[in-house]
Amino acid sequence: MASSLSPAEVLQKAGGVAPSPSLFNSGLKPVWCAGCGSYGVLATLRKSLAFLGLRAENIMITSGIGCSSRMAAYMGTYGFHTVHGRAVPIAIGGYLANPGLTHVVVGGDGDIFSIGGGHLPHLARRNPKITVFVLDNEIYGLTKGQASPTTPVSTYAKSMPMRLPEPPLNPGLMCLAYDISFFARAYAGRPPEMLDVMIQALAHPGAAIVQIFNPCLTFNDMREPWGKIVKPVPEGHDESNRFAAMALASSQDPLYTGVYYRSVRPTLLDAVEQTRARVMQRAKPDLQELIEQYA
Repeated sequence: MASSLSPAEVLQKAGGVAPSPSLFNSGLKPVWCAGCGSYGVLATLRKSLAFLGLRAENIMITSGIGCSSRMAAYMGTYGFHTVHGRAVPIAIGGYLANPGLTHVVVGGDGDIFSIGGGHLPHLARRNPKITVFVLDNEIYGLTKGQASPTTPVSTYAKSMPMRLPEPPLNPGLMCLAYDISFFARAYAGRPPEMLDVMIQALAHPGAAIVQIFNPCLTFNDMREPWGKIVKPVPEGHDESNRFAAMALASSQDPLYTGVYYRSVRPTLLDAVEQTRARVMQRAKPDLQELIEQYA
């Protein structure tokens, strides 16, 4: 399946100019370091929501703990700044309570892939209509530069003076092995392509995870290496082929950005409604009968 919109088509449909970020601005000033990739992610997320015609009061953004998780406070939508690693299950609760909202999770590589990693297979198998944006800077930035699950082996930092001896996780292979119904990657340094990916992820009728390569200029400045090896997903890639997606995710050079995999299947809400219908059909509750039964 080809991508539904190219970056050029996205901007063309928006009248040639990206929608104004002010539509989803809470008025709070971001406190990220100067030059942080999260500024671009924030602006692009606002544009993607505006492009889809969504209203702020119909959006719920759930975040965990970390630099990227401040996003919920800056968006001007409903937001829930939760605890470390628990944004996904809390978002699932919000989805079941009010499936009419657009549910978005924002977190970092440590938040989503480490302490929150155990929730990902259940997100995949339940397939709620939730979009997860993971701002992956390959480091713990808020706590000043410790190794995260995606930090490359042999990385040096003040917290790792003997260099990191452990290899990193591959989040793409992990998510695809869990059979998430939508997986994509984007690079914060290329906003038009990121906008296209975000729009497709938000429009997907199921669980979607987007890994965003997001440079941390203070503790892990990856702008130069990522700028050299990030390439678009090859033209003609079959997005319905999960094993072809895994082959792309295995590549470290280049790092492919774009939609890797998507499939349409029943959602968690579909399953809950089917169960509710079976229960109601079997029980056929009658208040008067219950009163007389226990009178």
